[in-house]
Amino acid sequence: MAQQSKKSKSRLWFLVHSWLALPIWFFVLIVCVTGTLAVVSQEIVWLANPDVRASKPDGDAERLSFQQVLDALNKAEPDMAVRFISQPDGSHFALNAAVTFPDGTAPTLYVNPYTGAIQGKSPDFNFEAFTRALHGWWLVPFTNGYSWGWYLVSLLGLPMLASLVTGLVVYKKFWKGFFKPVRFNHGARIFWGDFHRLSGLWSIWFIAVISITGTWFLIQAILGDNHITISTEPITPVIAREDVPLSDNSQPVPRIDLDEATRIATTQIPGLDVTFAQLPSNAYGHIYLGGRGWYPLMFQTANVNPYTRNVDASFLVSDRSALEFVTESMRPLHTGDFGGLAIKLIWAFFGLVLSMMVLSGLLIWTKRTAQATAAALKRSEKKPRSRQVAQETATQVQP
Repeated sequence: MAQQSKKSKSRLWFLVHSWLALPIWFFVLIVCVTGTLAVVSQEIVWLANPDVRASKPDGDAERLSFQQVLDALNKAEPDMAVRFISQPDGSHFALNAAVTFPDGTAPTLYVNPYTGAIQGKSPDFNFEAFTRALHGWWLVPFTNGYSWGWYLVSLLGLPMLASLVTGLVVYKKFWKGFFKPVRFNHGARIFWGDFHRLSGLWSIWFIAVISITGTWFLIQAILGDNHITISTEPITPVIAREDVPLSDNSQPVPRIDLDEATRIATTQIPGLDVTFAQLPSNAYGHIYLGGRGWYPLMFQTANVNPYTRNVDASFLVSDRSALEFVTESMRPLHTGDFGGLAIKLIWAFFGLVLSMMVLSGLLIWTKRTAQATAAALKRSEKKPRSRQVAQETATQVQP
């Protein structure tokens, strides 16, 4: 009798433990859903805001070079200083130009790549930034190093990786289940179980990528908060004062423009596709150019001396160490931000599948736990009645 009571208490504690896991399931589901939205958040902003679109004025218009865009911006706003121009990943997006106005404000402008016209101003915190912050660190502010929200989300990479491995171990000969159909006419539990199994099988590669890259974000935070760096990128010194050529009136001679700097960089770095340009902030700075090369997961950069026309420093794919080559690939692999709209849609689709898989697991788990709880409550109601019947029977048989 005592052993049965002990077993009943153990079952009760297991049910309490199961219900306490409910918030964790919802947390995982929200992270998956927000991650799916974050992948295509830039495209959602493009659909909602015409200012973000690279609209052609007519069918024969050609895209302007960065220098032509810079000239158009300087003509439209002579008192505005342009610091940075970039082309987002996709020709259907307008250019982004980081600028500074005389009043000290420093917005990012949307610029038409065909006309150089300013189409609008990016809000300080738009939908794209919101979804990525909600997914990446749950909007917890970074006050002293990485926020605890970042740690909380990135920690999910470990159980996700463990669940992938254990799932493959439990599901014997899993490769035979890729084409097993989902049964629709056998009740909700069978349907969701089949869906969970099938979606998990087809998402093996995606779960592996997301869990491994998510775990890297945890390692990155630990390294960052302990001031440990693995970067081998060189620090480019400013141009020495004596190396800046002066005109007759003791002013720095005009620097080369962005088009010439781009030509120099692409000539010396074959395959470089320049998608951003940072202008020097003073007379002693370089023109900083960069873009993707033969390896789409990584950016290559070049510091062009605006006076000597030399590439004083560069950081190419071949310059990375083996460790950097792996770690710098983690973020684009996690976000799908390396191959245009097609890759993003693939990542978003499998993100949706992963979200549905978590939801199906949640439904299966909830129903199973609810049934076990109901059964335990019935057993607890029967026990007092059994005792009462036993006592009444014992009273009746007494002489």
